Amino acid sequence: MDRNPSPPSPGRDKEEEEVAGGDCIGSTVYSKHWLFGVLSGLIQIVSPENTKSSSDDEEQQTELDEEMENEICRVWDMSMDEDVALFLQEFNAPDIFMGVLAKSKCPRLREICVGILGNMACFQEICVSISSEKNLGQVLLHCLYDSDPPTLLETSRLLLTCLSQAEVASVWVERIREHPAIYDSICFIMSSSTNVDLLVKVGEVVDKLFDLDEKLMLEWVRNGATQPLDQPQEESEEQPVFRLVPCILEAAKQVRSENPEWLDVYMHILQLLTTVDDGIQAIVHCPDTGKDIWNLLFDLVCHEFCQSDDPPIILQEQKTVLASAFSVLSAIYASQTEQEYLKIEKVDLPLIDSLIRVLQNMEQCQKKTENSTESNTEETKKTDLTQDDFHLKILKDILCEFLSNIFQALTKETVAQGVKEGQLSKQKCSCAFQNLLPFYSPVVEDFIKILHEVDKALADDLEKSFPSLKVQT
Repeated sequence: MDRNPSPPSPGRDKEEEEVAGGDCIGSTVYSKHWLFGVLSGLIQIVSPENTKSSSDDEEQQTELDEEMENEICRVWDMSMDEDVALFLQEFNAPDIFMGVLAKSKCPRLREICVGILGNMACFQEICVSISSEKNLGQVLLHCLYDSDPPTLLETSRLLLTCLSQAEVASVWVERIREHPAIYDSICFIMSSSTNVDLLVKVGEVVDKLFDLDEKLMLEWVRNGATQPLDQPQEESEEQPVFRLVPCILEAAKQVRSENPEWLDVYMHILQLLTTVDDGIQAIVHCPDTGKDIWNLLFDLVCHEFCQSDDPPIILQEQKTVLASAFSVLSAIYASQTEQEYLKIEKVDLPLIDSLIRVLQNMEQCQKKTENSTESNTEETKKTDLTQDDFHLKILKDILCEFLSNIFQALTKETVAQGVKEGQLSKQKCSCAFQNLLPFYSPVVEDFIKILHEVDKALADDLEKSFPSLKVQT
């Protein structure tokens, strides 16, 4: 409304006021009568007499009347209100939207209808109802084959909402498993789309699917890998055969070009893949893909995330993406004996420098977090610190395991180079030891032995700070 409503006229009786009030949807000011009119208009759009148009009208079918678009967009906005969403559900609006999606060729109209359903699905009761409708579920999954990016975005948003509801998540996982073509569609989007919003949302759907169902993840990893993974894959003349990991890599590269901070979801997908043998093999046994993933992650952790000129508190924003990136790098590093193309020996020192830098920032970040919570209530302070400690602990565990693996592989020549170039200075070694001890004592002790041969003064100095490491003669 452009102004406050006028007061009721003196002659208006109680019955008229009740009728006017009865037109409102729940506690909102939205009109039932108006909404009925918009939905009726949608029904008319997909009615048989309108869908059986001649070929001359085909172009018109792909466009939406401006007035109708404005009205249905208002419904889209209104559907974020629970009272409106429930009213739409009671009026069987999902059936109307299903008819639109099944019959309409108008991309904008399809996008809006899926968007409204996505808003409605945010409310648990409605989400359960929508998910229980098998026909609607089939139609919505068919929207993943659409060529319109906005429609794909809204479909992905709706799917993610449903997959996030524990009561219905398994229903959608099973439906997706029953539609193998969805794999091809998602791979095609990840490998070819330049729409970063769509790539991020599709990535979130894949991440959620893999997190919910390892069996589905394994099926998708193996899909398109009927021949040895290290051999070039032949594509049929009719349709290309997609492999999951190269598609994930392409999507990650595109997302990075817009904003590296949005890479979190694709880093986590790769991390989930490394939790199963087939996932690791899919990454490291394809030379080009494995090398590209290694180079991408190496560049991110060494040159973009948590840099020396960043404030330590930035670690709070980057802790999850760093945990995933380092976890995947660690898994690839552990496979180095089979992967000569990675040339791991040339990257030990930059990785050590990056790992220790993050550990140093973590110490400073924790101190700042503790100081910033002093003014909060005791209960809030404990909650914040617990959440921060949980995520930072995961990151620290990954960093320490990776750092210990690199330390074990260090040669005398590499240590000498690290001391000379500063990656293994006293300050950095002290930080590493402080975090590696006592769980990785043998690794640190072996490193100290090598350091004695390279720089005895530095080794003696470190032993004074960490007496338990004194080499027994």
